[in-house]
Amino acid sequence: MLNSIPPQRFKAGDHVRVLDRPSIGHCRTPVYLRGRSGIIIGVAGRYLDPEKLAYHKPGMPAHLLYRIRFRQVNIWDTYTGTDADDLEADIFEYWLENATKENKK
Repeated sequence: MLNSIPPQRFKAGDHVRVLDRPSIGHCRTPVYLRGRSGIIIGVAGRYLDPEKLAYHKPGMPAHLLYRIRFRQVNIWDTYTGTDADDLEADIFEYWLENATKENKK
């Protein structure tokens, strides 16, 4: 099928890692989260690709956007808050890969 929608790769509770890859131009994935692991807490839905829309392209196909919870002590090397402090971010599926608790960064 030409217009088939790919299946959802992740679900709430899955451990994922944000890909640590360079980006050229407009990118909605924060640099400080690249290479970091978190847990999927929900699916926000399917949206047109903002990295294409920024350059006046159609943004198709639509991609899944996930809400991910990161522990701040795993993001910032010098973080002095409590271990319970979290940060939540919305990240598109094409920036994510499977991760396990054992290989979190």
